[in-house]
Amino acid sequence: MFSFPLSQTDPIRHPGPPPQTSDVVIIGGGVIGVTTALFLAKRNMSVTVLEKGRIAAEQSSRNWGWIRKQGRDADELPIVIEACRLWQQLAEECGEDIGLTQTGVTYLARTAKDLAKFDGFMKIAADHALDTRLLDSGETAKLFNGIAQRYAGAMVTPSDMRAEPWVAVPALARLAARSGVTIVENCAARALDVSAGRITGVWTEAGRIATSTVLVAGGAWSSLFLRKHGVSIPQLSVRATVAATGPLPDIHAGAAADAHVAFRRRQDGGYTLAPGGSSLLYLGPDAFRHATKYLPALMANPLGTRYLPAVPVSYPDSWSTARDWQPDAVSPFERMRVLNPAPEQSGLQSIERNFKALFPQFETVPIKTAWAGMIDAMPDVVPIVDRAQAISGLFVATGMSGHGFGIGPGIGRVVADLIQGNDTGHNLHRFRLSRFSDGSALQLGPAL
Repeated sequence: MFSFPLSQTDPIRHPGPPPQTSDVVIIGGGVIGVTTALFLAKRNMSVTVLEKGRIAAEQSSRNWGWIRKQGRDADELPIVIEACRLWQQLAEECGEDIGLTQTGVTYLARTAKDLAKFDGFMKIAADHALDTRLLDSGETAKLFNGIAQRYAGAMVTPSDMRAEPWVAVPALARLAARSGVTIVENCAARALDVSAGRITGVWTEAGRIATSTVLVAGGAWSSLFLRKHGVSIPQLSVRATVAATGPLPDIHAGAAADAHVAFRRRQDGGYTLAPGGSSLLYLGPDAFRHATKYLPALMANPLGTRYLPAVPVSYPDSWSTARDWQPDAVSPFERMRVLNPAPEQSGLQSIERNFKALFPQFETVPIKTAWAGMIDAMPDVVPIVDRAQAISGLFVATGMSGHGFGIGPGIGRVVADLIQGNDTGHNLHRFRLSRFSDGSALQLGPAL
């Protein structure tokens, strides 16, 4: 019934071929990989982006399209503040309309207890001089045309933005290509070539690329690739369902969410809708392997995740997915060019029901398409942004935990400097790879 705008049947727009040598090879053509490549190319480095399927066809285009400072982890916030500036800069540089609009993000509180949960972030916002503010019930009602629910209040950050993910990231990839980045779609990285603990190249399905530096930014696939090389990260992937309506009257120009439904005005006059925070975890081998690390998050939000034991074939954590393979053999990444999970029907019904309850003036909600994405999650809900000490020349930027689109250009700039050995301008201690093995207590990021 539904189809997502990007798929493996789309024409290959970046055919390559891969070069024989490259200063840096980036595995993964999502927002993190593309923006990192762009910033490195601006510094006259030769960069190759390997994408097993199509640029941005997985989670980088399947997200809600929010570019938010609001509700961020305190350690992420300085990077996302920079990212917001970079989004505006890159939108101008790419010369395409990516739907970037400053319309704000609003979190809605049904009860006074819900409203009190915003106090922690209000302190963080004040520390960073954000324009975030709390609204009372009357002020909240005025933000929305015809809303039926009477809320206790809301938290809003008017300077937050939105953009169209499946437009924006491919546009940034075209900008990167014009800046000298070699992007190769339909070309999976199969394995690292490592000699004496140091990267000397990358084996791809199209041959070997000589390089001394590799960034793994493969989203839901990062853990599988890294584990083959002895680097274990407790990353899991959760499925989230999203829907897009046809054009509707303007009820709110920005993005908003309560506990039951999230919605965002789109460039085409419709709304992107999603459940307020529900996700689905398939119980594969990694889910059991890393279960203890996820206990704090599960205890903090026991009803936020549902579970299914039957992981679909060829998914990253499927029971049948190979954990080891040879560089000259077909890899799991070629068996699943684009991870395209089906939207959950009960989730779609919930989205439609809850949206209509808020805005009963709509006799019907014209759902024109729906999709799901696999969000690369970490136990503490913040990413890994670090070098892998076990293999010289290996860098990791993954586990964005549903925050990757908005913060993407900021992480890309940070990783570019990390790779070059420059001062990144931010404290990355919270995002270190070793936090899962050095005995330190994990600090949960916000559930907002």
